[in-house]
Amino acid sequence: MSKVRSAPLPVKLFIGMISREVSLFERLKDELQKLYGPLDMQSPVWDWAHTDYYLNEMGEGLKRQFIFFKELIDPGAVSAIKLKTIELENQHLNENKGRWINIDPGYLDSARVVLVSAKDFSHRVYIGNSIYAEATLVYSGNNYQTMPYTYPDFMTDKCFELFKKARALYKEAAGQRP
Repeated sequence: MSKVRSAPLPVKLFIGMISREVSLFERLKDELQKLYGPLDMQSPVWDWAHTDYYLNEMGEGLKRQFIFFKELIDPGAVSAIKLKTIELENQHLNENKGRWINIDPGYLDSARVVLVSAKDFSHRVYIGNSIYAEATLVYSGNNYQTMPYTYPDFMTDKCFELFKKARALYKEAAGQRP
């Protein structure tokens, strides 16, 4: 017989940012920390040229950075966090009303990396507030496994290593064995 938990297990919030204006990463990090607390980890700033999806909107020479928050959150909060990041993106529009920065929240736990989006697709599930979620990486056999729809930059070894480090921090904070 199944038993319903009184509350879901907490998860580790992260935010991925893409922009050619690297100075926006620092500015937004400060603002995001005011909203969601201190960081315990961040990636280096990486070149991002995995697709031309953002080319018309944000131009060439894009960079990517991930930030990870120390405090664990209720996974149900991530749809509201996505709405807030959309609001922040809309505060940083270029002269053509396109974004200067893409800000995408997600979370991880010991089993998966979950991304959230305002766009529906066959592999995404609705989680409320007009937001959808997908498990983009699944942890199995001491490494992350991709899914058929995993974004190309999430398929890289450097991304796997980054998320494994974040997973270790998560497990420590959640009181789980390493």
